[in-house]
Amino acid sequence: MTGPDRPAWRTAFAIQESFDAFQLSFREITARARGRFEVRDWRGMQHDAAERLDLYGRCVADLVGRVRELLGDAVNDDGTWRSTRLLFTRMIAGRHDAELAETYFNSATRRIFSTVGVNHDIEFVDSDFESAPSGPDAPVFRSYPGDGDLTASLRAVLLEAPVTIGSDRLGRDAAATAATIGALLRDRPGSDPLLAIEVAQSVFYRSTGAYIVGRLRHAGGVTPLVLALRHLDGGIGVDAVLTAENEVSIVFSFTRSYFHVDLDSPAEMVGFLTSIMPRKPVAELYISIGYNKHGKTELYRDLLRHLRASEDRFEAAPGDKGLVMEVFTLPSWDEVFKIIRDTPSYPKRTTHQEVMDKYRLVFRHDKVGRLVDAQEFEHLRFPRARFAPELLDLLLREAASTVSMDGDSVVFAHLFSERRVTPLNLFLRHAEAPAARAAVLDWGWAIKDLAAANIFPGDLLLKNFGVTRHGRVVFYDYDEVCLLTDCVFRRMPPATNPDDELDDQPWFSVGDADVFPEEFVHFLGLEGELRELVCTVHADLFDASFWRALQDRLRSGEVIDPPPYRRDRNPV
Repeated sequence: MTGPDRPAWRTAFAIQESFDAFQLSFREITARARGRFEVRDWRGMQHDAAERLDLYGRCVADLVGRVRELLGDAVNDDGTWRSTRLLFTRMIAGRHDAELAETYFNSATRRIFSTVGVNHDIEFVDSDFESAPSGPDAPVFRSYPGDGDLTASLRAVLLEAPVTIGSDRLGRDAAATAATIGALLRDRPGSDPLLAIEVAQSVFYRSTGAYIVGRLRHAGGVTPLVLALRHLDGGIGVDAVLTAENEVSIVFSFTRSYFHVDLDSPAEMVGFLTSIMPRKPVAELYISIGYNKHGKTELYRDLLRHLRASEDRFEAAPGDKGLVMEVFTLPSWDEVFKIIRDTPSYPKRTTHQEVMDKYRLVFRHDKVGRLVDAQEFEHLRFPRARFAPELLDLLLREAASTVSMDGDSVVFAHLFSERRVTPLNLFLRHAEAPAARAAVLDWGWAIKDLAAANIFPGDLLLKNFGVTRHGRVVFYDYDEVCLLTDCVFRRMPPATNPDDELDDQPWFSVGDADVFPEEFVHFLGLEGELRELVCTVHADLFDASFWRALQDRLRSGEVIDPPPYRRDRNPV
């Protein structure tokens, strides 16, 4: 190719080449999961998870440098980029991962142009392909008979899964799993015969668990089926059988770290997962299988479509006002948006960079089902008319370095997006007694789960925790989060005289990393039965020895991984 299109062709080829290199590295890291699981290399799994999360940014940064060299003075020329986009579309046509390639292209252009809002001439705003990318040569799932010997079918499911199964457990686990599924089918009202068991070709790995993900097909539709595998007595075996949509949704929750699952066609897998979790957004499913950048693209596209189809305005999110972040939402949209205030309110002293570092820590860490996933956006533009005046005034006043006006648009230099949950303190104000008791107990378990993952929330106030639609308590305020092993847990020294306890200042020295668990009870904001319940069931939370013992386990290299399901789901 000669003439004016040659720079565009070279650029399109460079982007495709960089994307191919990213995909190759991504899949190489992902493919390690099977071996890590089989030999219980949990530290290796954690290392791979962090390495894979860092991969995208590194590849795009390298690509941007290469493109700047290729185009020189023409790097900001819209005409060159329009040609580049057209050529790139032709290059990726027919690929199984074309939607991911489009997002990769956008990442490069947005980095080069520092695009505010959307550049329709250059970016893939919606996919250029009318239908989903073409499927893989082989189907994304395997099918087994459902109308014959159920135990034999489940034995085949386990034997053919691409993970080593402990042979001395296999027969018992297959029979027990078949019995569990058979009981489910018998108990279903108006049940129809089972036609087939369909399971994904690839196993889903995360932390210390592996998951065979599938569905039970019957005349009336499909029922989810997830077989959770763990190292048990006698080898790898079935630790849980999950057949309810809510149970499966929790396994794929926005409070979980991303799966390592090797795929030829992510779009085909997302379609398969949608069939068993129809209420879960496509964006979340892409994120759950590790393609968080494309999941963010899908989330943004969904938001733009929702803005076109709705009329309500952005307003302050329900809950107590934060000291470090301003939080707002669109009532008809299931997300909240968080921006860092220019100056935190007293007594907070954290800086903008420190907050960014905390969110980065959470992004790269095991979320253990208790940390809400936050997607980071830059240079977004929304119509001014969609903002409540009092919210807009607040944002411009408290975060002027991040929020600005451009004509009739509100421009955000940076923000985080998180799934909306009900703040725990608000939940308790209106909950019936049984739900309130369950929530405060789960608040304690949430803190313990985070601690087991080497995370200390820092600020234990109830307003910093939320309740999901499944009733799980999760944490979402990260400006004081830190590694548990960086804390120094101490007992309160006894007062030297009675007047010491009346003084505003402590009668002993306190280091920046010091934590006094005895003081936690004063931050609960609970009274009566709920306070007594927490202090009884979770009494160990208020004892420094509990935290020190947990630190010792973590420092010894132990990986503590609470399963994302109830243990009574064990079929054996």
